[in-house]
Amino acid sequence: MLFIVTFFYFLLIVLAAACILLPDVRHRMRLVSSTFGRLVCRLAEAVFGAFGDSSKAWRKGAARVFEKTWRYMVLHRWLWCLGTVLIFFPALIGVWLGQHNLTFFDEPERDPDARVALLLQGEQLVPPSPLPPEVFEAPEVEMARPLIREASRNWGSLDEEFSRRLLLVYKIMRERHGYEMTLLEGYRSPERQARLAALGNQVTKADANRSYHQYGLAADSAFLRDGRIVISEKDAWAMEGYRLYGEVAASVGFVWGGNWSFRDYGHVEYRKPGFKLPSS
Repeated sequence: MLFIVTFFYFLLIVLAAACILLPDVRHRMRLVSSTFGRLVCRLAEAVFGAFGDSSKAWRKGAARVFEKTWRYMVLHRWLWCLGTVLIFFPALIGVWLGQHNLTFFDEPERDPDARVALLLQGEQLVPPSPLPPEVFEAPEVEMARPLIREASRNWGSLDEEFSRRLLLVYKIMRERHGYEMTLLEGYRSPERQARLAALGNQVTKADANRSYHQYGLAADSAFLRDGRIVISEKDAWAMEGYRLYGEVAASVGFVWGGNWSFRDYGHVEYRKPGFKLPSS
């Protein structure tokens, strides 16, 4: 449907340009419009005649008014009419789509599951190759992510559906936005969660068994640039990447930590239907 509308609008623009730039086309358009106008006037006269005892003079008068209006609008003001159509056509389409709830455009946003299914058609996504341990041992990485050395980066420990969607996010970030991503931490044991919580709220606000990490439904990710992990919030390139990452993550049904008051830009979690964190 969108293709048909776009194609029709494109033809209108081409026609307008041809009429403006080519006198021969303009002349032919006037001839076609004149012929069409006469046909429409004859049709209008026949329609008016269907009222039965209406006088012939009245019918002819109405048809003459219609014909003069047509000639004024199309034959003598053709450019004005065409310009009006080109200006208001998108607005009319917008109104029509609005009456139909814009389902063509916003359905993927309202239904991430359908969007994911569409994007994954024929795809067999596999986890990226593991990075050397020393990449995670860089001082700037350990400063941003305490105890990162012992974090689990085993994709097999993640929930299958969550893993599938996260790999799709990585693919979109790489192919559409040019950002290569890597997993910093996936599954997190309750014991490790307790250790991180003991380091303070600047690390995590979730106690043991109160994080989606413990159920394989959360992950912390970062960007790769020149073989190094980039996490710094002072890096404009990384911050633009996080913004895009948040948009892509939301489009597949994830919750992004960058929207929290406690900003956790690399964190995403999947509020899987039917699953609830244990009450405290």
